[in-house]
Amino acid sequence: MELVEVLPQLHMFRFRIGQAYLWRDGADLTLIDAGDINAASAIENAVRGLGLDPAGISRIVVTHGHRDHYGAAQELADRYGADILAHGLDAPSIRGEEPVPDPVLLDWERPLYANGLTVPPAPPTRVDHEVADGDELPFGGGARIVHAPGHTPGSIGIHLPYYDVLFTGDSVAGVDQAMLGVFNTDPAQAQDSFRRLAALAPSVACFGHGDPLTADAPAILRAAADRDPAG
Repeated sequence: MELVEVLPQLHMFRFRIGQAYLWRDGADLTLIDAGDINAASAIENAVRGLGLDPAGISRIVVTHGHRDHYGAAQELADRYGADILAHGLDAPSIRGEEPVPDPVLLDWERPLYANGLTVPPAPPTRVDHEVADGDELPFGGGARIVHAPGHTPGSIGIHLPYYDVLFTGDSVAGVDQAMLGVFNTDPAQAQDSFRRLAALAPSVACFGHGDPLTADAPAILRAAADRDPAG
């Protein structure tokens, strides 16, 4: 795992597939996603390497119900008493009560999807709080939930207006600066969600896959949101 500083209070954990983020408000820590089932120890070690105590992890916000994003969430939550939060539409999949919806694949996505299936299975994971569009969470000066369906029904973005930071989950990918995320259950809806997220015009955009944008993010996101994903 690679640890990357995005901002002084924001770090990215880059895994073999995908990534998660750590937001710091003093000693109070928030994870945005938690990697796959094998990621817990690496996250703990990285947090300690920053001079922080993993016991400060108060909440784990899951951007959507895919196993490379919530796999280690319950292990970390059980160790440190953190709450796990996810949108109500994806919570049943995360809990193992409903199957994960299948994506509608574009032709060029098929080989990528086959490779993505190498992510190890995740166990049913509790969701302590179900969030909805417009909810505000107590970190980052007031983190706002943005429902961004299309990648999955309950995909969310997390917007920190005070710091002008946006976490997109897999609704947007940081490939060639920015593009619509892949493996969407509803590609048209996903494109609409991309435009909604881009309209927030954050100075910093953090993706579930790919490098964060820290320069010219508003213009790059707007241009990418207007591109034809099939083109």
